[in-house]
Amino acid sequence: MEAFKSRPLASRYACVYLDATYISLKRDTVSKEAVYIAVGIREDGSKEVLAYTVAPTESAFVWEEVLLDLKERGVEEVLLFISDGLKGITDRIFAVFPDAKYQACCVHLARNISHKVRVADRAEICDDFKTVYRAESRGLAKEALKTFVDKWKAAYPRVTKSLESNPYVLTFYDFPKSIWRSIYSTNLIESFNKKVKKYSKRKEQFPNEDSLDRFLVAQFEIYNQNFSTRCHIGFDQARAELAEMFKEA
Repeated sequence: MEAFKSRPLASRYACVYLDATYISLKRDTVSKEAVYIAVGIREDGSKEVLAYTVAPTESAFVWEEVLLDLKERGVEEVLLFISDGLKGITDRIFAVFPDAKYQACCVHLARNISHKVRVADRAEICDDFKTVYRAESRGLAKEALKTFVDKWKAAYPRVTKSLESNPYVLTFYDFPKSIWRSIYSTNLIESFNKKVKKYSKRKEQFPNEDSLDRFLVAQFEIYNQNFSTRCHIGFDQARAELAEMFKEA
């Protein structure tokens, strides 16, 4: 466990996904606690679990500790961070990696929208929002966002205002087109976290943090071994462009 937590990391990552999942842990009593997980994709498209920590709840403050840990272990440059848009997280990211860019997960944005509108409107408004992050260019995405706002601002002004004022909806368009679908959401890390949570349910509970650590590191080591030599979809086509982006950073 100590070897995993203290191992040196690559100096550059094309993108880093941040997400937390909740697993039951016993201290004095049993309660679900947040497992913070950072997964990175290197320049060559291979990916790995970089770091993790456990805390009672998810907060931007704890995420900053995770990011500082990455830096201490050798990470110098990250082109893009992707997360679910937790309040305050961008300030923490830019405090540690000031040259990085940030993408708010568009799938989470769609979920938030669906919770703020009438049930009868959910399917239509979510389909309309998809036209924003599935457009063929940033220019077309901006047009789609304007169309979305014009259509829905009368009925749901708070929804449209929050999207208009969010500067991190279209960041992924600054990156090679072949990886857009991989970086406009946190689906990559969420699918992994679901597996971790599923396997954790085979145990009634973790009696202490040490037992949870052992379980998590075992899962992370398997993941890292499986994907250390595999190129994530689209990244093989994006290598030259990403290398150029690192030069410009």
